[in-house]
Amino acid sequence: MKYTRLTKEQFEEMHQEFINFLATQSITAGEWETIKKDKPEVAEQELDVFSDLVWEGVLRQVEYLEHFSPQHMFLFKVDKVQIHLISIEVEDKGIDITNQLGYQWLQQNLMHDSVNLYTSSKLINEDRNADIFALIKQGATITKGELYEWMAEKVK
Repeated sequence: MKYTRLTKEQFEEMHQEFINFLATQSITAGEWETIKKDKPEVAEQELDVFSDLVWEGVLRQVEYLEHFSPQHMFLFKVDKVQIHLISIEVEDKGIDITNQLGYQWLQQNLMHDSVNLYTSSKLINEDRNADIFALIKQGATITKGELYEWMAEKVK
């Protein structure tokens, strides 16, 4: 397995897609029930293959990611060859940018002496999706990029 298995809830949400996946392998509903009962290791493999297919499809479309902690914000933009980073660090430990009050403070005080802004870019490895998945495993979430683009304008 290249990524991680989807959760039970994710499988439930993708029930029809999973049925279609089994159908592409000529596995009927009855056969699937038999496989689960008599060959659980085969059923596990099918779940893993389906999970990887879903992850591949999702990761292929990712353009932006965000990761927040109380004093740090990491904003990523992913293109075909690079991952671009805007990193914001708030030195004042009394400000928590993960809550609304701290986030508003940051918006109003972006150029304050206790706010450090960094930008960086790195080349993507051969496997773009693996690079993106590594960021997700570290806590980043997929976004539409509004915050990255807003911040990119501010740090020019």
